[in-house]
Amino acid sequence: MNLIDRFNASVKEAEQLTRRPSNEELLSLYALYKQATLGDVQGEAPGGFDFKGIAKYNAWSALKGTSKEQAMQQYIELVKSLSEKYR
Repeated sequence: MNLIDRFNASVKEAEQLTRRPSNEELLSLYALYKQATLGDVQGEAPGGFDFKGIAKYNAWSALKGTSKEQAMQQYIELVKSLSEKYR
């Protein structure tokens, strides 16, 4: 399987976890997915009292400069560790 196929399989696997990952793990999944699919963070940071939006934006922004391929590989590794932890 190539990297994209392994990434797509990991996305499906993440959706089937039997337990909900921690908020920090969910932010990592979100940020790595966005970096892998869209590249560096886009748009303005949310403002005001959108704490969830700000956390997601900051998590994605922290990966700035990470290649899509690196983000895919990190996502695959994170899902693997979560699968072992939450299955």
